[in-house]
Amino acid sequence: MKILFVTPEIHPLAKTGGLGDVSRSLPLALRKAGLDVRVLLPGYRSVMARIGAAQTVCTLDALAPIWSPARLLEARLPETDLPLWVVDCPTLYDRPGTPYQDPDGRDWDDNALRFGFLCHVAAWLGAAPAPLSWSPDTVHCNDWQAGLVPALLRLRGGRARSVTTIHNLAFQGNFDPLWVSRLGLPTESFHMHGLEFYGRLSFLKAGITYADRITTVSPRYAREIQTPEFGCGLDGLLRHRSDDLAGILNGIDDTWNPARDPVLPAPFDARRLVAGKNLNKAALQKSCRLEAGPDLPLAGLVSRLTYQKGIDLLLDALPELMALPLQLAVLGSGDADVERRLQEAARAYPGRMSVALDFDEPLSHRIIAGSDLFLMPSRFEPCGLAQMYAMTYGTPPVVRETGGLADTVVDCREDTLQTGQATGFTFREETPGALAATVRRAVATYGTRKSWRTLQKTGMRRDFSWKQAAVHYVDIYRALAPAV
Repeated sequence: MKILFVTPEIHPLAKTGGLGDVSRSLPLALRKAGLDVRVLLPGYRSVMARIGAAQTVCTLDALAPIWSPARLLEARLPETDLPLWVVDCPTLYDRPGTPYQDPDGRDWDDNALRFGFLCHVAAWLGAAPAPLSWSPDTVHCNDWQAGLVPALLRLRGGRARSVTTIHNLAFQGNFDPLWVSRLGLPTESFHMHGLEFYGRLSFLKAGITYADRITTVSPRYAREIQTPEFGCGLDGLLRHRSDDLAGILNGIDDTWNPARDPVLPAPFDARRLVAGKNLNKAALQKSCRLEAGPDLPLAGLVSRLTYQKGIDLLLDALPELMALPLQLAVLGSGDADVERRLQEAARAYPGRMSVALDFDEPLSHRIIAGSDLFLMPSRFEPCGLAQMYAMTYGTPPVVRETGGLADTVVDCREDTLQTGQATGFTFREETPGALAATVRRAVATYGTRKSWRTLQKTGMRRDFSWKQAAVHYVDIYRALAPAV
């Protein structure tokens, strides 16, 4: 089967969060399963600088002359055999900043055009008749940036089938309805059962409405988004399409392996757990200017600093947390007010709290490896990857019971510890007090070293590879394939 995987980002060429990791790992796993997968993404400045000697597949000027000059390039993802098809359109993608925002953190005002063009290219590749010698059986569309593809395929009679994966329902790609005609979409499709969402053009709603199958990134989140609490206004549509909706838990790839991680001061595994963790912890304490000492528990947090991630819950719980024998190392960027409050807190607790306002991939590995606990107090979390990284690195996570966090972390209680199931600590209430109480429970367990080692090793034995997820996606693609 031939699969075109459409994504706005892929690690290490362009990444703002977990989607970048998924867009690398899942296609590689699908190729190992025997599928012919190609990844289609925009030619951002960071992408063009890293793909090396790319070959021109075709020009795209005739597809939509207003966006020209444009061409389709073929390359390989660095250090892999994964084929990339890159949409090279400098007027849309050759810009500073992130894939979605300018250097000042403002969304590009033509994002509808930038990702609408990506969707047009993907739909053209899946058109009937096929425009190129290689043509996909299924177009796999990720998040709102690829959401128009299923609509274009359906409305224009495309040949390929489509799958829409929702990585985070809160990001929907909603734009002024003027973009309907500007993007060459049929005006008659702009209604409540089509592209319209509360008077706006919604890329994600288009993907949910017109895709042949819909997936999201954990079984719990698939259920949650069908409720008003988590449905972001789309719960009714998702309930309507529930027979076509599946929750498939994401995995992590082998770049997250503490025994072979090149950025760690001291790689380790379960047999060298104590010595390895202590060495990484000492290095982290030194680099973060925290008080030295192996016995003081160190909690790490690597996250976007936003309301969704529950960072304000952490900030409000800080007085209780800092009353414990505990250190805290934070890495991330996001909401300006949250960043300011974190910096103020770090100044208030010198030697006890460190804050780095950055997106630093190597440092994220070192924090997860060097910490004793890992904090994820998310209000909602479609899947979450960091809790899986943390367990793999012998760092039990403290998480709120939601989405993929609930699917992956087993709360440490006397019964689950004795049966070898416990992997971390969970809480339900969306309150600073619930978070503080759970961290307090984790710190108490840390003081019982035999129980703590059992907890660490149970987490390290969990299989979070992409093998099982790949099997589920292959089944979906196979079900969409025409009978022979």
